Amino acid sequence: MATATTPTLDPATAAVLDRAAAAPMLAQTEAWATVNSGSGNLPGLATMAGLLADAFALLPGTLSLRDAAPGENIAPDGRRVAVEHGRNLHLVVRPEAPVRVLLTGHMDTVFAADHPFQTVTRLDAATLGGPGVADMKGGLSIMLAALTAIETSPLAARLGYEVVVNSDEEVGSPGSAALIAAAARGKAVALTYEPSALPDGTLAGARPGSGNFSIIFTGRSAHAGRNPEDGRNAIVAAADLAVRLRKSATPRLSINPARIDGGGPNNVVPDHAILRVNMRPATPEDERRARTFLESAVAMVAAEHDVRVHVHGGFGRPPKPLDPAAERLFAMVRDCGATLGQTIGWQPTGGVCDGNNIAACGVPVVDTMGARGGAIHSADEYLLIDSLAERARLSALVLLRLAEAGRP
Repeated sequence: MATATTPTLDPATAAVLDRAAAAPMLAQTEAWATVNSGSGNLPGLATMAGLLADAFALLPGTLSLRDAAPGENIAPDGRRVAVEHGRNLHLVVRPEAPVRVLLTGHMDTVFAADHPFQTVTRLDAATLGGPGVADMKGGLSIMLAALTAIETSPLAARLGYEVVVNSDEEVGSPGSAALIAAAARGKAVALTYEPSALPDGTLAGARPGSGNFSIIFTGRSAHAGRNPEDGRNAIVAAADLAVRLRKSATPRLSINPARIDGGGPNNVVPDHAILRVNMRPATPEDERRARTFLESAVAMVAAEHDVRVHVHGGFGRPPKPLDPAAERLFAMVRDCGATLGQTIGWQPTGGVCDGNNIAACGVPVVDTMGARGGAIHSADEYLLIDSLAERARLSALVLLRLAEAGRP
């Protein structure tokens, strides 16, 4: 993709974009990606938070590392288990400015501390491989480069911004959702630095929502040979619900029964099971239908199998349809890309991210402003090196245009 500054830019704007492109993004990405910051690796997340705090401290404003809200998971035996998340970086700059925007990203990756994918490697002159290089430590370096560059522009005085870099996005942001919602309040737009939806730079447009559920079944144990009729089989009840849910899936509601925990010896009727389910509704109305269907199906299975059923979890990511305000923001990003010789398009995607939650706060968001790359969430993850400067220019120009116009 063409990324050179074009003659249509005035010299002052061109200078800001050149500063953004010249930032040490590749070195930062390589250094940050060598730190394992899997969502459950608290020491690694603490190290990463410290590195990011040092880097973002170059910007004006008030910077802090915020504790995550407490969370819990359901263990295979049905116990509620407390879950800790790392601290979240929070930066507030010029909150009194006439134009206020939110920028978000995440420091965590999907690669646990003992995952074999730990090394950053130059795959060739144009490509960097490594855990989190695209998703999204490259995106964090792009965000920082753009913000640092616009601080040299007179337009910076018109632009206030809030930055949240959370530690738990890859597990649904349970500990940072409230911080993100508070930061979104009163913002004209938001930019999130997930990698592009496709390696060619295509942005993610509409996204479905996502809900994760742990459904606990409590039956009654009995001897499988002597008196099985006295038992109430929790595994069978869980399987029945899994089949009902899977059959109810539609093109607008993906339902994935992912796992059943429980059971025991072959000669005992199992009295305990947990069904793990993910649901992805396309629209808020589809989410409401999913809630209603789940309640109904749970009640029917409980009655037919004479078991107790408890549903733990919920829809942590609301659906993100493209409304007119979001379409205007996407058009602004597209037009800025055209000014820079970049072709910017967008398409619906099945993934979810913090952009879902920001959009649910009524703030238009483009949530794939990060690097171009691919194979994310796998040991083949890669970053296209040229996209760092390319996307830093794009972000800087979008922010300058927002400072000028106030809104898309």
